[in-house]
Amino acid sequence: MNLNVRDTALRELMDDPQCDPDRLDATLRRFGTVNRLVSGWGGVYRTHLRPHLAGLGRPARVLDLGCGGGDLVGRLAGLARRDGLRVEWLGVDPDPRAHAVARTRERDDVRFRCTDSTALRAEGERFDAVVSNHVLHHLSPQELADFTADSRELSTGPVLHADIARGRLAYGLYAVGIAPLAPGTFLHTDGLRSIRRSYRADELQRALEPADAARAAASGAETRGGTGAGGAGAGGAGAGGAGGAGATAGATSGAHGAEGTRVWRVESPAPFRLLARSTGRA
Repeated sequence: MNLNVRDTALRELMDDPQCDPDRLDATLRRFGTVNRLVSGWGGVYRTHLRPHLAGLGRPARVLDLGCGGGDLVGRLAGLARRDGLRVEWLGVDPDPRAHAVARTRERDDVRFRCTDSTALRAEGERFDAVVSNHVLHHLSPQELADFTADSRELSTGPVLHADIARGRLAYGLYAVGIAPLAPGTFLHTDGLRSIRRSYRADELQRALEPADAARAAASGAETRGGTGAGGAGAGGAGAGGAGGAGATAGATSGAHGAEGTRVWRVESPAPFRLLARSTGRA
């Protein structure tokens, strides 16, 4: 096993349409405990989501793409209620098996749909923020480009995609730490496979850079055409991505020159975690 490179040939057991439905159900329900322990979303909420939602001065709408069993939506909704924020949360997942589990977590302010980002864009949906958790490492390069583009088109504010950071320490600690929660689930095998499929910060930044390049090209074309608003928009996107982890930014910046053309910024909000941040275009 070589953790120096992504093992994109691996497939998680729970992604098999014919996998054991009882083990799948148990896995989806137990994700809430796992994510609460390792996902770092409490800090992401306090740093990026709460300030934005509180500053709107009105009820907000937040979308979770690829929500699985809905545990992240439920957790974020609880944090927002505690802070006195009025937010309508929507979790979507195209897998009907995940959707069935997610629906058990519905509340007045939390809803779930069995759909995807492409369908939401076609419906003209718009949200004040878009998030995802543990989705990026599942995607092919084209799927990654489409998914991240859709997420920006659906959001008028922050776009936050969190995932695992691949590494030997993360692999070893997870292999031992997941043991009490793993019986009757896919958590052990699929968790380790997820780590092997996941990115390191520099790899994810490079994977997202085609979007940066397209943005820079579009901005340049608008500027040459005399459209000042285009240049200002590119600068705005760069400002939205500012404030990331300095070490990561320093290691991965410069591919497209001025910071104003950078669409995505990858940082590490917690141990063994990655966060790809951008600003919506909706």
